[in-house]
Amino acid sequence: MINIQNRITQDIYITTTTVVDWVDIFTRSRYKHIIIESLQYCQQNKGLLIYAWVLMSNHLHMIVSAEAENTMSDILRDFKKHTNKEIMRSLESDIQESRREWMLNRFEYAARNDKKIKNYHFWQDGNDMQPIYMYDYLVQKLNYIHQNPVIAEIVNKPEEYKYSSAIDYAGGKGLLNVIIV
Repeated sequence: MINIQNRITQDIYITTTTVVDWVDIFTRSRYKHIIIESLQYCQQNKGLLIYAWVLMSNHLHMIVSAEAENTMSDILRDFKKHTNKEIMRSLESDIQESRREWMLNRFEYAARNDKKIKNYHFWQDGNDMQPIYMYDYLVQKLNYIHQNPVIAEIVNKPEEYKYSSAIDYAGGKGLLNVIIV
């Protein structure tokens, strides 16, 4: 547990990463697990520190920071690039996915006007990354993140949602290593 008083001394951010056109791809476990595995990789190899997170059907909220020489922008850029490739590879080969053609068409259409992207554009451009300076703001965003699945009526209690850090804050162990604040 981190002891944070009135002022945050480390660069901590709330980030939101959203799928193009808000496509609900994270209703399938195989795509959720690509995100989880990629976040684990970033934690182990890129210095990503996660304080809170929730993966919803079409977006990811996190409260994060980066260790030492790493920057959040670089970590998020690499994360988005990697997950774009892996999810598209998985979607292309998933003949059981009933919305496969529709989703591929959406992601292909989103890539047409971007010269940097060859085939598919999965994540919306940019990183919605807001710095957190005050502890009260951190607590507000922490509650916001953990209440997302409750507000969406997926679960009754935040800690019941598997793809979130709420279980860690309730004394359990979630899917990712989380620094409790």
